[in-house]
Amino acid sequence: MLITTGCEDDDHDNDDHGHTDADGFILENESGTEVYREFEGAVTGSVTLSVGDTLELAVHFLDHEGNEIEHEEEEGEEHEEGELEVSGANASIAIVEVEHEEEGDDHDHDHDHEEEHGAGLHIIGVSSGSTSFTLQLMHDGHSDYTSTNDVVVTVN
Repeated sequence: MLITTGCEDDDHDNDDHGHTDADGFILENESGTEVYREFEGAVTGSVTLSVGDTLELAVHFLDHEGNEIEHEEEEGEEHEEGELEVSGANASIAIVEVEHEEEGDDHDHDHDHEEEHGAGLHIIGVSSGSTSFTLQLMHDGHSDYTSTNDVVVTVN
């Protein structure tokens, strides 16, 4: 019996085959400006928005040197990277949603660099206050990366 999976299980050291060995992440706004960074437990920046506003943030994972992890597609094969998950946000203050790439969009090379890999968040300001969420990169039922700190969201 032949069993195939979304990643090559015999090649765990190669980040381009499904597993992401991340030591942090950055959140960038639509103009490509970094608004939040978590790297090896240290945090810089903040996520702030006004009631009624929607903030769209691209998520980029960082390697052990603090550089963005690049995902290269090989020979037109579909690259299967992990699924983003968020949890813990108080929806009465801010709604935090994972932006899923539409099927078929993954090979549309007209996207901006921030959107090439489909990793994004929508944060909607509901009422004044502060809440936080945990960010996870899930792959095959386990977390390849979980944020060390809760990401604090302030709504004015």
